[in-house]
Amino acid sequence: LKGKANVFRLFGNGRSSNEFIQNMEKMKETMFQPCLEDGWDFQWDLIHFNVGLHDLKYMFNGELDTENGTQVSSLELYRNNLIAICNYLHENYPKASLVFACTTPIPEGGVGRFGGDELKYNRVAMEVMTQFPKIKINDLHSFIKPHFDEWVLKPGNVHYNEIGQQEQGKEVARIILKYLKRS
Repeated sequence: LKGKANVFRLFGNGRSSNEFIQNMEKMKETMFQPCLEDGWDFQWDLIHFNVGLHDLKYMFNGELDTENGTQVSSLELYRNNLIAICNYLHENYPKASLVFACTTPIPEGGVGRFGGDELKYNRVAMEVMTQFPKIKINDLHSFIKPHFDEWVLKPGNVHYNEIGQQEQGKEVARIILKYLKRS
C-alpha cells in the first residue's frame, strides 16, 4: 500500500474479541494524545479488522491446552462481542469503510485449537455481519485454504511462512484498495 494509503495497526497483536474495543481505545488515546500538539486530526478512511483466531483457542494456566483448557470465547460470547465491536466502529468511526476479515484455517492436530472450529466462528461472524450490511467481507479463509499446506509455517500451526505472509498481505492490500474511499 506504499504510496496509496497510510497504514496504522494496533500495537502488537489485537488478541481476542474480548479485548478489541479496549485495544482500539488504547490506540486512539496514544495517537491523539495532547503531547502530539493537539493530536492528529485525521479521520479513518477504512478499518480492516478481524477477531476469532484468539477467541477459539483453549487456554490453561496461560498456555495453549485443548485437553485441560477452556475456550477463550464461547460462540455466544463471540457473537455478542462482534455485535459490540461493529456498533463501536460504526459509532466512533462513522465515515470509515469497514472490512471484516474471516478467521483463517485451523489445522487438525494443532496446539490449543481444534481444526474446523474456525468454520463455526466464521459462520457466527457472517450471521452478525448480516446485521451490519455496510461492513464488507474479506474472506481470508477461502483465500488461504487451497494454499494452506504450502503456506503454513509448519504442520499443526496457525502461522504462515514468508510466502504465506506475503500472499496474505497482498490479498489484504487488494481488498483494502478495493473498498478505500477516494475523495
